[in-house]
Parts: sequence; C-alpha cells; structure tokens
Amino acid sequence: MKKKKIGLPIQILLGLVSGVIIGLLFFQHPGVETYLKPLGDIFLRLIKMVVVPIVFTSIVVGIAGLGSAKKLGKLGFRTILYFEIATTIAIVIGILFANTFQPGAGVDMKELSKGDVSKYMAAEQEQVSKLEFITNIVPPNIVDSMAKGDLLAVIFFAVLLGLSIAAMGEKGQPLLNFFQAFSGAMFHMVSYVLKVAPFGVFGLIGVTISKFGAASLIPLGKLIITAYGAYLLFAIVCLGLIAKLFKINFIKFIKFLKDELLLVFTTSSSESALPQVMSKLEKYGCPKPIVSFVVPIGYSFNTDGSCIYLALSSLFIAQLYGIDMSLGAQITLVLILAITSKGISGVAGGALVVLLSSLAAAGLPLEGLAFIAGIDFLLNMGRATLNVLGNALATVVITKWEGQFDNEKNKAYIIHGDTAV
Repeated sequence: MKKKKIGLPIQILLGLVSGVIIGLLFFQHPGVETYLKPLGDIFLRLIKMVVVPIVFTSIVVGIAGLGSAKKLGKLGFRTILYFEIATTIAIVIGILFANTFQPGAGVDMKELSKGDVSKYMAAEQEQVSKLEFITNIVPPNIVDSMAKGDLLAVIFFAVLLGLSIAAMGEKGQPLLNFFQAFSGAMFHMVSYVLKVAPFGVFGLIGVTISKFGAASLIPLGKLIITAYGAYLLFAIVCLGLIAKLFKINFIKFIKFLKDELLLVFTTSSSESALPQVMSKLEKYGCPKPIVSFVVPIGYSFNTDGSCIYLALSSLFIAQLYGIDMSLGAQITLVLILAITSKGISGVAGGALVVLLSSLAAAGLPLEGLAFIAGIDFLLNMGRATLNVLGNALATVVITKWEGQFDNEKNKAYIIHGDTAV
C-alpha cells in the first residue's frame, strides 16, 4: 500500500503550529532568533528570487494574450471591461474592510525588525511627500529596475511589451511563445520553492511568538473572520445586484452550481471544477463559443476573491507593523493589485507570490508573509469559491449582454435537469 502524502497546505499548517509551540516554550529566549531566523530569511529570499521574473512574464503573457480578445471585437471588449470593473470593486471592498475592522491592529511588531520597518516607513513618507513615484514608474533602465526589484517600473515595462507583442499579431507569436514557456518554467520553480515553505513559516512564526507571545496570534483569527465577511458581502451585494440587473435569479443560480462550489471550497482549488462549470453553463443557456472564451480568460482576469484577499492581506500586514498607509498609498496599492492580480492566481502558490510583489511595491515588511502563509489554505477555500461563482455569473452576464442567451434551453434545464440536453 502506498502511503498517502501530506499536502503542502497541511505541511505549512504543521510548520505554523510547530513554530507557535517552540515560540511559547522558549518565550523571549534569544536562542530562538539565532537558530530559527535563518530558516525564515532563506524562505523569503527564495520567494524574492522568483517575484520579478514571474510578475514580468505573467503580465506580458496576460496582456499579449488579449490580442485574441481584441480580434473578437465587442465580445472581447465587454468581457475585459466587466472583469476590470468587478475586480477593482473587489479590491476596494478588501481595503474598506481592512480599514474598518483593522484585523492587524493590537500587536505592535515594529520591534521585531526595527531597522527594516523604519526603512519602510521612511520610504513611504518620502514617496508621499515628494510625489515622485509617478515619474519613477517609467524606468530609464529596465535591467537596473529588475535588479533593484522596482516592481512598479517592471509592471509598466511589462504592460508596454505585452501591448506591443499583441499589436504585432502573427509576427509577435514566437516571442509570446517564449514568454509563455518561460512563465511556465518559473511557476515550476515556485512549486520547488514552496516545498521549503513549512520550514520558512516555522522559523518566522517561531521568532515572532518567542518575542510577542500568544497575543500575536489574535490578528490571524480576526483576519479570517474579516476576509470571509468581505467575501460574503461581495457575493451577496455586488454579485447579487449584477444578477438582478441582468434578470438572473441569484439564489437559483447558486443552487444550480452548488455541487461545483462545494467541490471548490473543499479542495481550495478553482481548477477542480472547471470542466463541470463550463459544461453546466452551456446547459444553462450560454453558447459554447462564449463559454469557451469567457471562462478561461476569467480564471486569470476575473478573480474577485483573490483581489479581496490581496488587498485585505496587504493592509493587514501594514497594520501588524504599525505602518499607517495614506490615502494616496492605498490608491497606489489598488492600481498595483489591479495589474499584478491578473494571470497567476490559478497557480498553486501564485497568490503568495502576488502578495509578496504587492508588499514590495507598496513598501511593506515582507516578513508578514509568514502570518498569511500559515493560514493561506483557510482563506483560499473562500476566495477560490468566490472566484468560481463570480466567473460563472460573468459568463451568463456577458451572454445576455451579447443577446445570445438561450431562454428555452435554460427553462428546459431548470425543469428537467441533466436529462434536458
């Protein structure tokens, strides 16, 4: 009999629990930082190593891939417009919930790395006071910007390159193929890097708990509750209003997808239900060409749950370290997430990479990633489910917007179920 392997989320959770136990047993013992901090530092360095190439290649591939959407004209434009509006609203809701409920408040972790945090705070004050960040978005030397980890400049260059490749049409296809292959290779590298995540979380959490005690765990519970509150608000209010606007019975629609949503929630994977969702949407009354176009693009560009998670988590970490982000800084964060959240959310560990890139671009302590990584699979259950629900609803909305919804097929399926094909 083959032994069943323990999945990565459980391994990370075990690393979190082990780190908490060690931190409590050796509370305020200097030896904990001496021996455990290197584990966390190595993990953070490994993730930093892949952030720039992954963000760069993913944005290039995502933007260049819209060349196919451009060719489809009105359908492509409406699809991308809907996705951008929905995800931007999701980001704003995440930020509003973070500011309203302050899940990261209550534990002052500035002492954990005084030098680093003071550097982040100084950089934030300099950015707001001089207002030079708009100019600095345009890189004079993209190689130098990549070496320095200047994410805003890298994103700007990636967007321009993606648009240029898309405009080249067939001539740009070889270059697009190269970036697609390179992006795939980087995601394989992420899967290798994440194998050491349990040890990194163990080291980072162990040091944190040894310095601040069990009280530092309270924000984690607040973050989980706040995140699911934001998920529910977006689903009920935003998606509910969209459904009503397009005359879709939202309650019946959720019941229609209940099996697929339950599968996604229990597996924490939006990909697990992709074939079933596409098949059901066709039976629901959406034509196959629209389903085949909207759903795959939506899995990368219409990630409502992931956008809420990223915005909320970024401000959560700022609150943990006592960093007060100004309105301008939060608007900048919205713009950053509107771009970096596209194209990599469907990959295992992708959300953590995007989160780290947003932290780096916004000038926030990267050490806070350990807190998020430890409970990421719990947050992912809700965000993956919301991603699938939002994407399925978007397909029906786009179909109705295009005037191609098959009402007769929909009525037949609702009445007779799978026997009506």
